[in-house]
Amino acid sequence: MNYLLAVDSGNARIKWGLHDGHSWSHHGVVQQGESEQLERVWQGLPEPMRIIISNVAGDGARSNLSDLFAHWRAQPQWAVASAYQCGVRNYYADPTQLGTDRWAALIAAWRIQRQGCIVVSAGTAMTVDALSDTGEFLGGIIVPGLQLMQDALTRGTSSLRPEGGEFRDYPDSTKDAIWSGGAHALAGAVERMAVMLTETLGHIPECIISGGAASILLDRLNIPAMMVDNLVLEGLMAMDEDAAGTVL
Repeated sequence: MNYLLAVDSGNARIKWGLHDGHSWSHHGVVQQGESEQLERVWQGLPEPMRIIISNVAGDGARSNLSDLFAHWRAQPQWAVASAYQCGVRNYYADPTQLGTDRWAALIAAWRIQRQGCIVVSAGTAMTVDALSDTGEFLGGIIVPGLQLMQDALTRGTSSLRPEGGEFRDYPDSTKDAIWSGGAHALAGAVERMAVMLTETLGHIPECIISGGAASILLDRLNIPAMMVDNLVLEGLMAMDEDAAGTVL
């Protein structure tokens, strides 16, 4: 079987999936740097014929992954953002400087929607990107993720300590106030981008959300939104198909 291994190497985690041409037959996630655990899992996989990777975690992560790929015959394909691919036009000032995870997510979102939308990845950092009705990536923002916000606040103030919290409409404890404030900040950033894109498009765009904090964010938004698991992996698969000349 013609298996494709897609790997999303992010700042905190590595998500991966093995696609058999019909569905993701195997998938998983490990913390960044846990190469031994990843090696044990991958040893039990059918051998992939193709490998495609989005890596935004630096040269060390790339080197670790390269070592793991070495026992397979397939030559890894390291994704790079471009000016145009899979129906999406990249209007970044320097298209190659766009993170490959954001590029893959935009491609996947366009494949799902085929119209203007907001594409959100809520991970260590949160990115909020805008797609036009004709598949143009207009630009986007990057803000600290929920955990980074809490860490920055507790590091910068002597009286606050990092501890668990939960969302409340009217928080009555410091830990809940910090948690709720972060959730409101993320939701507000998404909704502000949605307002701007609505003015550009002339209609209210759908918001597509992925990432570790996607479910937290989804519950806070007052705009049409849907959560899509493994959005980057879906985009990587589309990029692989495009490179192979498959009609999308």
